[in-house]
Amino acid sequence: MSHDSKLAGAILLVIVIFVLVLAPDACAQSKYKSLRKFTRGADGYTPYGGLIFDQAGNLYGTTASGGASDLGTVFKLTPDSDGRWTEAVIHSFGGGNDGVGPSATLTFDPAGNLYGTTFAGGANSSGTVFQLTPNSDGSWTESVLYAFCSFSNCGDGTSPLDSLIFDDAGNLYGTTGAGGSSSGCNRGCGTVFKLAPNLDGSWTESVLYSFCSVKGCRDGSVLFAGVIFDQAGNLYGTTYSGGINNSGTVFKLTPNGDGSWTESVLYSFCSVKGCPDGGGPLDGLIFDQAGNLYGTTEFSDYGGLVFQLTPNADGSWKEKVLHNFKGGRDGTTPYAALTLDGAGNLYGTTWEGGRENAGVVFKLAPSSQGGWHETVLHAFLDHPGSLPYAGVTFDAAGNIYGTTSGNSNSTFGSVFEITP
Repeated sequence: MSHDSKLAGAILLVIVIFVLVLAPDACAQSKYKSLRKFTRGADGYTPYGGLIFDQAGNLYGTTASGGASDLGTVFKLTPDSDGRWTEAVIHSFGGGNDGVGPSATLTFDPAGNLYGTTFAGGANSSGTVFQLTPNSDGSWTESVLYAFCSFSNCGDGTSPLDSLIFDDAGNLYGTTGAGGSSSGCNRGCGTVFKLAPNLDGSWTESVLYSFCSVKGCRDGSVLFAGVIFDQAGNLYGTTYSGGINNSGTVFKLTPNGDGSWTESVLYSFCSVKGCPDGGGPLDGLIFDQAGNLYGTTEFSDYGGLVFQLTPNADGSWKEKVLHNFKGGRDGTTPYAALTLDGAGNLYGTTWEGGRENAGVVFKLAPSSQGGWHETVLHAFLDHPGSLPYAGVTFDAAGNIYGTTSGNSNSTFGSVFEITP
């Protein structure tokens, strides 16, 4: 081999190493660990929701299938001294009145009770809000707080798909994917609801807003995502469709003095030719400390995107695309909401894309020039991690936790940890 050939080979080797180290999906920068591999059975499988921690460092989540009746579970993962995690099913849904198919992330109250939703089941086969109360012997007792479609034509909503939030008074707020008073969609176009606790232990539901109440559903329709509060007590969320271009909206609900709420659309997606501004937001929003909103859309002129909404002085909001997924190794089709760390970085998942088209966990870091840089922290390989539907959460040490739903053929979901 000539000197020039050797030199060319050495340069090529350096280039390959440089690309592998600095490529956006350089997964060697992060340590990935599978904490739980779900299989078809009594321990549950297909977790679509995310995870939450209790104060002792245990993880809680839901599976849409499996359990004693194969109708879904609520599970707990406890860390062991050897670094492993032990799973316990704290509730198996049995159908009938207690609900079917929990698909959302759970919520704790200050007393340590868990709250969640089921997409189906309940007294009217249209979904429930449930509570799990811990007992002194380590077991948990489930109670159904509300069964949807209790009103004529499901005017109270039906099919809740996402998690719940509390206000300071102990009321619960959430959304339903369908139902409500509007006739613009089959079985209604979705609602935002409130559950208020009564002195006798029961809960009273009220609908704050029924979507598609404006001609052409310009106010939005079909909710897959939950809602969040701002500091003034207004609620914010997304609709998957409706809006001026029928590609979804970001909306705000403002409380009035008489107990009613007024809806306003902050942004209608696909407002630019070709939809480079996105469309079809499947999950909810988060705020930063400056009052900007962040979220994801399933569609764009590529493979979904991450967006920012910034409030203007006149009350309008300006959308900015922070990252467009190209449909390749950087991920595609983000379904989940984002998570913000203390340094202002955004974290999330994509349903597909990556090395094996099984989804990725990504980080978006703001640059001093005003742009955002994406890093793929992990690309799933479908053994067992595959197709993450939910977002991620952090522990106190900055480690990242989440779930994958599995391909329902060879993999059936997992719980993972990523150490940056």
